Amino acid sequence: MNPFSGILSTQRSIGPLLLRLGLAVVFFPHGAQNVLGWFGGGGLAATTGFLHSSLHIPILLAHAAIWTELLAPLALCAGFCTRLAAFALGTTMAVAALMVHLPHGFFMNWFGTQAGEGFEFHLLAISGCLCLLFTGGGSLSIDHRVSGEL
Repeated sequence: MNPFSGILSTQRSIGPLLLRLGLAVVFFPHGAQNVLGWFGGGGLAATTGFLHSSLHIPILLAHAAIWTELLAPLALCAGFCTRLAAFALGTTMAVAALMVHLPHGFFMNWFGTQAGEGFEFHLLAISGCLCLLFTGGGSLSIDHRVSGEL
């Protein structure tokens, strides 16, 4: 018996596949901004500095959040340790929603009329991550292949 079968367990289903690919496509560019400086981002040093100096997040936790936004989408795309990646990404989004976005209300700042962005996007992301926590990676995932389920 596979010792990781519980955490890797998943059924062959298209729903989790589509959800994890959607989350990966949305989150990878944010991670690439934060770590690599792509897409107009500040890169690792600037992002770490902002989280530490502005939000008073310890450097170790800032790095955990920053690297989660880069690595978790890659894991989701491959369906590798889907539950762990979804947990890490969902936790990161929950912390961001509570620490930064909650004071700005529910709605995103579509028209530039509020001081910052609300938490509606974060709620969607957390919900998607929770779904993957319950279902696993679904079809075409490394998890499915390794767990050996039908």
